Amino acid sequence: MPEPKKRILVVEDDESITLGLRMNLEAEGYDVVVATDGESGLAGARSPEVSLVILDIMLPKVNGLEILRQLRNEGCKTPIVLLSARGAELDKVMGLELGAEDYITKPFSLAELLARVKAQLRRDAIARPGSRIVVAGKLSINIDAREVGKSGEPVVLTATEFDLLLCLIEESGRVLTREQILRRVWGPGHHGTPRTIDNFMLQLRAKLEDDPSDPAHLLTVRGVGYRFQA
Repeated sequence: MPEPKKRILVVEDDESITLGLRMNLEAEGYDVVVATDGESGLAGARSPEVSLVILDIMLPKVNGLEILRQLRNEGCKTPIVLLSARGAELDKVMGLELGAEDYITKPFSLAELLARVKAQLRRDAIARPGSRIVVAGKLSINIDAREVGKSGEPVVLTATEFDLLLCLIEESGRVLTREQILRRVWGPGHHGTPRTIDNFMLQLRAKLEDDPSDPAHLLTVRGVGYRFQA
């Protein structure tokens, strides 16, 4: 049987943009549904049949950041790509902090957006429950065996280094603050500082990145925290 089409929800009130997105996404083989305001967009994004949401920030009734916040608070893990006409850094940081996987500023290249959609769907597929090996560039992470390889060679990590890496992988694409990482990896009673996280990230980058000063996977989101990019 052929694999069912991935369904993409576009939440956008600009008719010309929705038309262009629908035509191009359908040409790529996706099933596309459209919502033109925040209320219907929020309802549509809750559907388990939706594989990815393209979400405008400026919407009637409920804005995109509020939709994002509600979905993540409800435990929805569907990948979300934000669109906004505003290039303000604050919007981008807030969107990533609330749990968006990616952010594109209007006007945007359709080719770039399609490439990002494909990347997010691919990343989501390797992060699904039951898929216990994560591949990122030259890295291969066997979650069950707690083993890491790079270019086919084993990389020795301490238990805490692996726990930190796993913490970021489990939220792949989403930025985590240093405080969130500290609670998840060391526990709520630990008295470490944000600098503890920074030191461990330096160690991980030295072991896993080709160029630790310009990492490809263990990324810093300035002023917020860290995220893993497959």
